[in-house]
Amino acid sequence: MKITNTSSTAWGYLLAMIGSASYGLNPLFAMPLYNEGITPMSVLFYRYAISTILMGIYMLAKGQSFRLTKNEALATMIMGTLFASSSAGLFFSFKYMDPGLASVILFTYPLFVALLSWLVFHEHMSRNTFLCIIVTSFGICMLKQDGTGGGFSLIGMTLAILSGLTYAIYLIGVNRSILKDMSISRLSFFALAFGTIVFFISNNFGMDIAPLPDIQSWGNAFGLAVFPTVISLLLITKSIHIIGSTPASIIGALEPITALAVSLAAFGGVITGGNLIGIVLILCAVMFMAYSNKNNVKANTSTIQKHA
Repeated sequence: MKITNTSSTAWGYLLAMIGSASYGLNPLFAMPLYNEGITPMSVLFYRYAISTILMGIYMLAKGQSFRLTKNEALATMIMGTLFASSSAGLFFSFKYMDPGLASVILFTYPLFVALLSWLVFHEHMSRNTFLCIIVTSFGICMLKQDGTGGGFSLIGMTLAILSGLTYAIYLIGVNRSILKDMSISRLSFFALAFGTIVFFISNNFGMDIAPLPDIQSWGNAFGLAVFPTVISLLLITKSIHIIGSTPASIIGALEPITALAVSLAAFGGVITGGNLIGIVLILCAVMFMAYSNKNNVKANTSTIQKHA
């Protein structure tokens, strides 16, 4: 059966939607583990370790090489550390603020890419991008009330912002290093592998890794590795090849929307009127910037790897 351009494009949009929504499932699997007393560092170790194994199996099935040059190994070690740091910021922010709102803040990472590229590498920043940064900053301020009666969580907000900032540095580093031509699957595998080492060391060389107490906990750990990590990565990467990076980036708004829906439906989160205004401002600003600066900002090279 011959696939027409129209059906292929529709398939690409569907993959982008499923992949983006899958990434938004982070709170669905992480919060039950927290409730079992599993620390964020232990949760991240399980997520990264299982994801590394799954990505390794995928690479073997595709016949991809695991060989790295010395320069590639050094670069992936640095990028893997940044990648892991971004994930740690996001997952620790879940402990202090609504995970849906934290995911919305993480979604601002393309604006950090544009800002850092302008400040550090003196790349041109359009008026539209500057306005989007202003609007996003105002939107983040509107998220200061967490909707649960707990008020403003400076720690949670700071961790979520640092997560987005660190991920932006990771993306810039990848796009300006020897890794820029590496396939997404290979880059993801080695970033996850080095991230696993980082979390193993951070857990007192494995001594502080909390054991998963039951099958349900193992299911949540596998859920974190499968849906917001491997499935999201592969589907979004495939969608970019079909429809391009800009449409896939815009559809990426489903990531924080899904996280918000999970927080509201599964964990009793509450969104205030101010939160809603802030969410709309942030999502609109990021999507508008992705569209207007599609030739300047490479904000979606490794979308699923957030943190991841």
